[in-house]
Amino acid sequence: MGIKTYRPVTSSMRQKTGLSFEELTTKSPHKPLLQSLSKTGGRNSRGRISMRHRGGGHKRQYRMIDFKRNKLDVPGVVETIEYDPNRSAFISLIKYKDGERRYILSPLNLNVGQTIVSSDKQVDILPGNTMPLRRIPLGTVIHNIELRKNKGGQLARSAGTGAQILAKEGDYAQVRMPSSEIRKIHLDCRATIGQIGNLDFVNISVGKAGRTRWKGRRPHVRGTAMNPVDHPHGGGEGKAKGGRNPVSPTGIPTKGYKTRRNKRTQSFIVRRRSK
Repeated sequence: MGIKTYRPVTSSMRQKTGLSFEELTTKSPHKPLLQSLSKTGGRNSRGRISMRHRGGGHKRQYRMIDFKRNKLDVPGVVETIEYDPNRSAFISLIKYKDGERRYILSPLNLNVGQTIVSSDKQVDILPGNTMPLRRIPLGTVIHNIELRKNKGGQLARSAGTGAQILAKEGDYAQVRMPSSEIRKIHLDCRATIGQIGNLDFVNISVGKAGRTRWKGRRPHVRGTAMNPVDHPHGGGEGKAKGGRNPVSPTGIPTKGYKTRRNKRTQSFIVRRRSK
């Protein structure tokens, strides 16, 4: 696994880098696990733009990922490691002993031919194995962590990320998130052993604007370049700095302003993320 560079035949190619994809073992996905994926253009169900600067982009098919890992005590063998256009992590195709195939997030050091298992009992602490938090030793690096029992993994799912179990007290484990936040999670929630692979994803240099358009991201215009009717920072004679603290188009502060309003789960956060 590594980063590849390109011959500078154009000015944009001089800066552009990409993944070498040495880990991947196939180019074609498993068709029964594919789903069509329609584009939203950043619009909600009412047709209003709720997320700006979205649209276009290459056509994709969704790979159905097994985030729940609820096929218990049935060993599976890693058949392939594949690219997924919908996420930064690579995915692995698992063939279980009963013949069923499922995709999972591919952890670091998981290779083709290895056996993995998901269980509510104690199993080996090896990359790709899944257990409830009560069965996982302290200090273990984990990913794909559930917040509610049997809901499926929601935390630590992007490339290179991993959380760590720091302590267990009563019915809850204290887990340090990739953001450095420490959070209480119920011991019956499942997590997968290991750190997510594709560590070099953060080192990629996009190199040119067109490559961002391939991903469905449209140009982002600065608020100071707009008119007052379009943005709170707009207008002014000549080049202006906005005349106020940075805000979004709707007037919400964008630097250091806490937007969390979920008091119901506030007690589960032991320590907020450090800046």
